[in-house]
Amino acid sequence: MQTKIVQNFLDMMVAEKGASTNTVSAYEYDLTQFFEIIDTSPAKITRKHITDYLNEISSICYAQKSQARKLSVIREFCKFLLQEKILTDNPSQNISAPQQEKNLPNFLTDSQIKLLIETAQQQKNRSLKRVAVMISLMFATGLRVSELICLTQNSINFDKRIVTVMGKGSKERIVPVSKNAIKTVLEYVNNERKYFLAKSKPNNWLFPSKTSKSGYVTRYTFFKNLKQLAAIAELNPKIISPHTLRHSFATNLINHDADLRSVQKMLGHENIATTEIYTHIIKEKLVETVLQKHPLAGIKFKDD
Repeated sequence: MQTKIVQNFLDMMVAEKGASTNTVSAYEYDLTQFFEIIDTSPAKITRKHITDYLNEISSICYAQKSQARKLSVIREFCKFLLQEKILTDNPSQNISAPQQEKNLPNFLTDSQIKLLIETAQQQKNRSLKRVAVMISLMFATGLRVSELICLTQNSINFDKRIVTVMGKGSKERIVPVSKNAIKTVLEYVNNERKYFLAKSKPNNWLFPSKTSKSGYVTRYTFFKNLKQLAAIAELNPKIISPHTLRHSFATNLINHDADLRSVQKMLGHENIATTEIYTHIIKEKLVETVLQKHPLAGIKFKDD
């Protein structure tokens, strides 16, 4: 019943509001996540369910922009439920979207990335071992998490060491992959991937799942596994997310003198102004280093 109501809502978004395929997919993902986290039916959604959901995604460090978008989806869905007389009042009314701060993105150092990967590889839990592969690939390519989980086995050319990505706006791009990352992915495909396949079901996803409706590992599962891994590695889980890995990729390239246009292309940014934020990160780090390391940093001068 729940799935049918959600599908009716998505059909309405296409028919009445002209929603694109990508928008419909995003709405479906957000609503699926909502019902995975909050065990209820559309007819029984309350204000508390919505606030509990927002608190949960906030606790696993979804960006405030993402939280605001997800709340917007729930609002649209609740309006639909009201129109269809499935709800008698709108539980999403007067729930404020989180304030969006304009902080510079967090990023991890090479040694922190290495620690995460090595910690994951040492685990007995196969899901956490898989995270090592996903981290390696994200740090090597800067993929968005939505792009990573939707990769098929055909997306990667192991001989040429490139990955073909379908990004925002259905725009395809090709990103080179390091030799070590390719080796890690190939070992996973040959040895570990089979344990995540459901029997008798054909599945070409690079990171398949036995339980998810889509057939591939969900963003939420990756989030949870990554946070769990960070805690095991004794790194602050609050500053570690899939997007942190993307930021780390870009920051690493800028730190090693990659030109901004190349970074823009690999990240799939439409506008180079979006990519320029990484130059601000480097500038702040440079200022911090100068203040700490300059030979005159600790000297106090007398006023005239």
